[in-house]
Amino acid sequence: MTLALDPTAQDLLFREARTANTFSAEPVTDEQIQAVYDLVKYAPTAFNQSPLRVVLVRSEEARERLVGHMAEGNQAKTRTAPLVAILATDNEFHEELPALFPHFPQAKDVFFAERPVREQSAALNGALQAAYFIMGVRAAGLAAGPMTGFDFAGVQKEFLDGDHTPLMIVNIGKPGENPWFPRSPRLSYEQVVTTV
Repeated sequence: MTLALDPTAQDLLFREARTANTFSAEPVTDEQIQAVYDLVKYAPTAFNQSPLRVVLVRSEEARERLVGHMAEGNQAKTRTAPLVAILATDNEFHEELPALFPHFPQAKDVFFAERPVREQSAALNGALQAAYFIMGVRAAGLAAGPMTGFDFAGVQKEFLDGDHTPLMIVNIGKPGENPWFPRSPRLSYEQVVTTV
């Protein structure tokens, strides 16, 4: 076997995992989401900067406010998912670097003193962490429905602040009735990998 990960886990995380479009009514608990975070927080980011921030949308009032910012095709599934998470980046992540990168606490000022540099780094590393988060949701036996079809400025104004930039919105839960679209093709190894 060329992969150390058990084939059942490979299926759970990759081969059989799908983006869910409908969800059952079974709730997603705070304990499940904490377990997801406590797993994925160990995945790498540059300088261990960890810029991902997660806003869990649980109240009906907040849910309706969020649905109002979603693209039309994403509104119904966002309205009915057991849990919705707004994944965002913290553009002031550098304030945590002395604790997160203790062997070089000066990185905060040496590399990230300027806001445009922080925003660029937070966008890349936050996107990495968002992908890890989706894998963590799958590892918890849940389905994720990540979406970027929404009004980014509206979500930022409604749920975040000027120091946080939304990345994506993820519906989370057990799959519901007819949850999957047909799987789209993937590129082959030969189409993607070259050797020099």
